Amino acid sequence: MSTEQGRIAWVVGASSGMGRAAALAAAREGRAVAVSARRADRLDAVVAEITAAGGVARAYPGDATETDWAQRTAQAVAQDLGGIDELVLAAGLNTPQRAWADQSIAELEDVVSVNLVAAVRAIDAALPALRVRGGTVVVVSSYSAWTFSPGAGVAYSASKTALGSICRTLNAQEAQHGIRATHLCPGDVDTDFLSRRPVVPDAEARAVMLTADDVARSILHVLDAPPHVRIDELVISPLAQR
Repeated sequence: MSTEQGRIAWVVGASSGMGRAAALAAAREGRAVAVSARRADRLDAVVAEITAAGGVARAYPGDATETDWAQRTAQAVAQDLGGIDELVLAAGLNTPQRAWADQSIAELEDVVSVNLVAAVRAIDAALPALRVRGGTVVVVSSYSAWTFSPGAGVAYSASKTALGSICRTLNAQEAQHGIRATHLCPGDVDTDFLSRRPVVPDAEARAVMLTADDVARSILHVLDAPPHVRIDELVISPLAQR
């Protein structure tokens, strides 16, 4: 694989929102990009946009919660594109029924499966390739993982908070292989994900939030840091964050 920077990024959750913005931004900087999500049609649109601009991208659709999906996909990405240098995990799930008074255990398990278990599976699957040249992992978490946010919900808060420990264990155990991980905690972001809130923010509230592109710039800041620099945790929030 020959790209301007010789880097290959795998973005999970790339069909919309922050993941899509990260994939497009990474491609603009000369990276070959592998994009994954469940919605194949939206992934195809991302690939088409990247290739139309002269970039290199391939789509690997699938359900990240399936037991062997991450392993199969990581192997395919490494084989097709020549490796994996960067892993960006931007898939996430929440539910409007998120309090002890109205949550269902089935939905709680779904949220934890997407936010935590699927992320661990993707990291574990990508590690062999990441170790080859020393890779970077960016876990897009949440402001509610950095500080307690009462409205985030039981499952979401617990699963996102746990991602901080995932990043810390990676940094403690994999630095010897040149791997570094960042726990990225964005505040309110104007994306389709807001439709999962019990009360969906209106246009006035969205106007003062971060954009997906704001988060993508922060992801690139992490990915472009010199190899000897590790950004353990990065919290970004809109000026209006409460």
